[in-house]
Amino acid sequence: MSDDIHSLCSGNLTATIKAHGAEMCSLKHAGTDFVWQAGPAWARHAPLLFPIVGRLVNDEMRHRGKTYRMTQHGFARDSRFAWAQRGDSSCTLVLEDSEATRALYPFAFRLAVTYTLDAAGLDVTLKIVNPGEETLPVSLGGHPGFNWPLQPGMSKEDYALTFTNEEPSPVRRVEGGLLLAATDPSPVRGAVLPLSESLFTNDAVIIDPVNSHAVRYAAGQGAGPWLKMSWRGFRELGVWSKPTGAPFLCIEPWRGYASPKDFDGEFTDKPGLMHIAAGADEVLSYRIEVGSS
Repeated sequence: MSDDIHSLCSGNLTATIKAHGAEMCSLKHAGTDFVWQAGPAWARHAPLLFPIVGRLVNDEMRHRGKTYRMTQHGFARDSRFAWAQRGDSSCTLVLEDSEATRALYPFAFRLAVTYTLDAAGLDVTLKIVNPGEETLPVSLGGHPGFNWPLQPGMSKEDYALTFTNEEPSPVRRVEGGLLLAATDPSPVRGAVLPLSESLFTNDAVIIDPVNSHAVRYAAGQGAGPWLKMSWRGFRELGVWSKPTGAPFLCIEPWRGYASPKDFDGEFTDKPGLMHIAAGADEVLSYRIEVGSS
């Protein structure tokens, strides 16, 4: 058994998880991998965003008179997690605060990530525990990347995201990784977001708040591979790719977002954070179901 990766299997589904970043790097159905395989256009698969989502102004966090350097999306995606449990269809990985993390983020925490595979899909459960004596200000996000198109020979424009509810609210955008004050009209037509590279000319599309609890990613005519993502506890949804021909699409449930461009306060006052009381915890989850029609 490798200490670096662990494979899960249930029926026709398999998944592979890495200790580095507790990152899912494969989700296959009947031999077809839905997960982006970390090519030159983007060197990741499905990183976890913790303890921030997005960027901070000047990549700086201020807390109680001290300034800490915290780069985009935080450090969890580049940290090695410890295996807490490894089975045929589930595994749990844990990251806890250490001298290294406290140099970047001066708070006590425990982040446990559990992957559970069944015959229809993969559940990802994220539990943040505050073992410290002060309130834990934190954000958390999923960032799974999927192949786009899902089926070779299809056009990117054949695909759409179909939400469980209409999403009429204006969308947020970022510039230089920071949240803009101005919003854009929603590109979602009722409950359907047609996909095209031009959608990402101005970076990610951020639905804040997201009304839906799930979204289906598939070709418009319904043929071929499809994917459904559902979530609990997340309040925003980011949709991201690159407008330069990159063959991946990220569907990202978030609890938190980048600093507004003009934010100049203490980290604990940053908009979008969870504030977890001493001794308390917060559990968020998402599920990815895949198949072919």
